[in-house]
Amino acid sequence: MFDLSGKNALVTGAASGIGEATARTLAAAGAKVFVADLDFDRGVAVADDIAQQGLAAEFMELDVSDKSSCAAAEAYIRRTSGWLDILVNNAGIGHVGTILETTSEDLDRLFAVNVRGMFDLTKAFIGGMIERNHGVIVNVASIGGIIAIRDRLAYCTTKFAVVGFTKCIALDHATQGIRANSICPGRVETEFVKKRIAEYPDPKKAYEEMAATQAIGRMGTPEEIAACALYLASDEAAFVTGTALEIDGGFSVGK
Repeated sequence: MFDLSGKNALVTGAASGIGEATARTLAAAGAKVFVADLDFDRGVAVADDIAQQGLAAEFMELDVSDKSSCAAAEAYIRRTSGWLDILVNNAGIGHVGTILETTSEDLDRLFAVNVRGMFDLTKAFIGGMIERNHGVIVNVASIGGIIAIRDRLAYCTTKFAVVGFTKCIALDHATQGIRANSICPGRVETEFVKKRIAEYPDPKKAYEEMAATQAIGRMGTPEEIAACALYLASDEAAFVTGTALEIDGGFSVGK
């Protein structure tokens, strides 16, 4: 089960966190993975480490907020590999604040990456997927795309947009061989999150409060989210499209 042998996958934001775990998981399942990120050094290191394990991976420098960079990514893969089977739109940025603390520039900055970047990259690849009557799109949203999170107005606004965008892609192209789903993680213990927690006056207290948000009392791991991406990318999920899969440790059940 979950065999991706012979398939080409691109994962954005793959130099760290959920993106890195997803790239490693898809490669371990047999896919050739394009490790896409703006962070050249870390991205190359991730791709090289995967390759050293005898798996197929290649770094791709990609700025999803730049339409021309998205088009160049599609042209490169078409030229070197012929097609893309799996697109994982994971790259994203955050912001803390209510509407009173959020500027229009803040909102534009998040939309440029979290929504417009996903739109431009998906648009670059979906035509080729339709040509082959086969393609899987996995968009990493957030539990903040299902329910509101206090002091995260801009972030939640964009993640709700990701969920809606995904459902529209799924509906419009279901009969053309395209499956599109979104993943909605709760709080995940990534290196980025650890660094932000370390900046709090009382990091231990901040960590405990974030962990307690989930009903099961802990944050998720990048690997747990990657396992969800593997399922959605695989043929075992052939009957799954248009869903927003909550993988949140009980964040959204009333905790």
